[in-house]
Amino acid sequence: MGSVRARRDNGLLFLDFRFQGRRSREQTLLEDTPANRKKVEKMLATLEAQIAAGTFVYEKFFGTKQRPQAGKAVPPVQVAATAQGVQVLTGEAALTSKDTPTFAAFAQQWMRDHEVEWRRSHIKVLRSTVDGHLVPHFGAKPVGSITKADILAFRTKLASLPGRAGSGGLSNKRLNGILAPLRQMLNEAAELHGFVSPVTTLKPLKVRKTDVEPFTLDEVELMLKTVRPDYHDYFSVRFLTGLRTGEAHGLKWKYVDFDKRLILVRETFVLGEDEYTKTDGSQREIHMTPVVHDALKRQHQATGQLSEYVFCNREGKPLDNKNFTDRVWIPLLRHLGLKPRRAYQMRHTAATLWLASGEAPEWIARQLGHSSTEMLFRVYSRYVPNLTRQDGSAIDRLLASRFAGETPPAAKAESAAATKAQPPPVPLRPAALTQAPP
Repeated sequence: MGSVRARRDNGLLFLDFRFQGRRSREQTLLEDTPANRKKVEKMLATLEAQIAAGTFVYEKFFGTKQRPQAGKAVPPVQVAATAQGVQVLTGEAALTSKDTPTFAAFAQQWMRDHEVEWRRSHIKVLRSTVDGHLVPHFGAKPVGSITKADILAFRTKLASLPGRAGSGGLSNKRLNGILAPLRQMLNEAAELHGFVSPVTTLKPLKVRKTDVEPFTLDEVELMLKTVRPDYHDYFSVRFLTGLRTGEAHGLKWKYVDFDKRLILVRETFVLGEDEYTKTDGSQREIHMTPVVHDALKRQHQATGQLSEYVFCNREGKPLDNKNFTDRVWIPLLRHLGLKPRRAYQMRHTAATLWLASGEAPEWIARQLGHSSTEMLFRVYSRYVPNLTRQDGSAIDRLLASRFAGETPPAAKAESAAATKAQPPPVPLRPAALTQAPP
């Protein structure tokens, strides 16, 4: 008589039964819960009834091309749906997940296979994550024996690590960033070595939406008046072009066209190296306002002969973001009593200033490197009341101008009914007849 059991390594249910004198096991994708057990037990009862009646066809019941043969190699595991709607993994090899390479070995091979697809900066971040977190925890385990429980325990351990500045714990965004390559590796290993990926039902943690915090025009003017003279032009360009930090620090003089008053965004400076821009859409031309044009002219006099980079240090190298943040940005905000925020808010400030001034949204989206205006309105609309009012005043003005002086039909009917219900007015008598006699 067959039975329904759960695998020790991933907790998924499988059927264990005998057919034609040979033991067979078929793996499902269902976790070991009372509801799922009831479903698989019903499936097993149907299976055994068909065997007893002599109508059981292995390939038809499990949706496989052929029944696995003992002692023969089994093709890569595939997912098939049975007549009862339960998804199963075809082949007995689904139960041999521990005969796989160690996680450390597979991780190294996975990195080598995919490096050609990634940017150099992404490889550095990924290498830091794999070597700093994933391999130390999972390295010695066979990749096929890693369970969902193992991953949950690992995530809990990560959550207890100190966050930035040594306080709190790692954010959900950071946790998802560490688990993302683990998810990709385990899914690929499952496909190559024929086992059930333990991350199939593991969902990323929810990340709290953060609001942008752009500066007002008055705050921009105050910062430009107060900032160190050698950074005045840098701030002017950042506040009025929407350049990302890496794009500003990687901007080279060959990409500054003074004649056409354009800034050509072609590279970005990330983790100490020049890189291709964030996306293809980030390749763009930014229009220079007169303020930006004059700022770049002054900057050219200061660094044009020193470096190929527009904004650089005394050695001609691109600005270091951490050094700029610690020694210029944060002290300036503190000195002016402004709310602490990332320097990236200068990009958000440019977007809101463009919108507030009435520039076309399509043009603004191109200046920012967005593929459409969707993100523009979703992120920035609440800072632009003259374009996206949400108090109903615009429609009030439209209706008032269109229907001024008109009375709705329902109001007219009510007025007529009220008039009929009132007693007839007393006719006025001539004044001479109402005066008292002398």
